[in-house]
Amino acid sequence: MNNFEEEILITIKNNNLIQDGEKVLLGVSGGPDSIAMLSALYEIQKERIIDFNIYVAHINHGIRENAKVDEKFVKEFCKERNIECFVLNTNIKEIAKENKRGLEETGREIRYKFFEEIGNEISANKIAIAHNKKDNAETIIMNILRGTGISGLCGMEIIQNKYIRPLLFETREKIEEYLKNKNIEPRIDETNFENEYTRNKIRNIVLPYIQKEFNPNFIDTLNRLSSIVKEENNYLKKITEQAYKDILVEENLKPEKDVYKSKDLPTIILDLKKFCSLDRVIQKRIILYAINKLFGSTKGIEKIHIEDIIKLCNRNIGNKYLTPNKNTKVVIKNKKIYIFAKK
Repeated sequence: MNNFEEEILITIKNNNLIQDGEKVLLGVSGGPDSIAMLSALYEIQKERIIDFNIYVAHINHGIRENAKVDEKFVKEFCKERNIECFVLNTNIKEIAKENKRGLEETGREIRYKFFEEIGNEISANKIAIAHNKKDNAETIIMNILRGTGISGLCGMEIIQNKYIRPLLFETREKIEEYLKNKNIEPRIDETNFENEYTRNKIRNIVLPYIQKEFNPNFIDTLNRLSSIVKEENNYLKKITEQAYKDILVEENLKPEKDVYKSKDLPTIILDLKKFCSLDRVIQKRIILYAINKLFGSTKGIEKIHIEDIIKLCNRNIGNKYLTPNKNTKVVIKNKKIYIFAKK
């Protein structure tokens, strides 16, 4: 193995990304990052330092004229290495138009849905995505522009449930040097140079400008910030989890009987007095923690919703409720906070 592959192996071991006997599905577009990830993991697999199996998922989005060439390139790359490759042919533009949604959002949804489907089909333990240091910096900037809290400054996680990012600590320069040394010519997505989408504008305009005018090491600076914030965020997570346990009255995520005189709905019940005695920072986190427990996500819950729930809890007069979105209902009754899924 060369230096780059050894670095990836160290990242895998230090972060427990892949274990012996696991099946790993790689999302591969054919571009420099994903091909470097595929090549490096293939070489690591050959050495049998970690005994795991590789599979590849490729998506032809139907947007670019060269998409078929990319698909052929990925298939042949896998065939030469005896790696099973799954391909999805779709038309993102048509789907986005039908659903009246943006191309970026639609593409991301279809991409991860396909990864999940293939992952389930082959019983994959992990799904590997080829994000690198620069991608992480771009994500942090995007989060800042949207208005973010601590979690947004954390950037990307190296491991998140099934998803792993073995290249997250690598620079694009190292990736390109690795491919050059391996005599691998990746496919180049020309749409990455079009400044139509938010991430492309950040990649092609914002980052180069900041690097030129203010800080040439800005990508490293953002990644250091990400690392520091992650440590503090992980500490707050532990505090939140303990506080949640302390104020928890009942957790009924898969109810078998009626709860709160309602339909058979997943419910979390918290002690109102104990909740109100907590610091506001922890209150906000407990609300998000509870909603994530109910739905597996906090999507659709905005800052204003959290503020409204806290206000509801502090104004303890009679029976009160609110519905922050169509799926969630929060009720104050009998000195308790009931948070339940409406569906």
